Amino acid sequence: MIPDSLTQGQFDSVYNVLSLAIAAQLFTAIFLIAAQKRVLPRYRQALIVSSIVCGIAAYHYFRIFASFKLAFVTDSVGGKGTYVQAKGESFNEGYRYVDWLLTVPLLLLELIVVLALARKLQKSLLFRLIPASAAMIALGYPGEISHDDTTRLIWGTLSTIPFLYILYVLFIELTKSLDHQPPEVRLIVSRMRILLFATWGVYPIAYLIPVFGLDGGDAWVGKQVGYSVADILAKCLYGLLIYRIARLKSFADDPEFAKTEEHDESAAPAKV
Repeated sequence: MIPDSLTQGQFDSVYNVLSLAIAAQLFTAIFLIAAQKRVLPRYRQALIVSSIVCGIAAYHYFRIFASFKLAFVTDSVGGKGTYVQAKGESFNEGYRYVDWLLTVPLLLLELIVVLALARKLQKSLLFRLIPASAAMIALGYPGEISHDDTTRLIWGTLSTIPFLYILYVLFIELTKSLDHQPPEVRLIVSRMRILLFATWGVYPIAYLIPVFGLDGGDAWVGKQVGYSVADILAKCLYGLLIYRIARLKSFADDPEFAKTEEHDESAAPAKV
């Protein structure tokens, strides 16, 4: 539940973490677009998808940031003091769910694409992962906007079912297809799956904060900070790992490309 008021420290915490999320998502997207030529053409689609993910997130964080600034205002001189909910305005948590509904399936898509799996296996994984990820987000939203703990638990439990299925596919089914990947790629994929598990695990904890009996400004601020940090890790850091995989696979596929890249890096002048 959105609190009626926030202290200066609580307001600043949300303000700053939303600003951090905007910067992280926006400039990760720019980097991934600029880095296209650093990988072979067959792996550029994964970087494009990853940049789109961060771009979508940056857009929605702009909207979340604007919604937050409109929702909480203060009459104190210099804008310092207690912030209260503005009349006729409210903080729109729905922006997060629209973002996740678009970006979570794309996160799974970019992982499958960058691995360049056999077309039949790729289709099989995507046909299972994409609908499950969309269902996970859609089922969680009714509980998010509910003020009733029972309703929240019911929808949260339903949302957990596709979440567990996604983990099964990533940790069991996908593992069977990694035998032909370079050793470094297998190691990064293992870390990425742990990253997804760890960051996605933040969402249900934040989701269940009201059920734990925690309420008020601190609980709400904790949820916003948790969601935002998890989004940065699950999109920006994940996207950079996708870029790393694309580089490693490019080098493994084309030794001449690897030599050219290594030569360009070694020939770059040192900057003082």
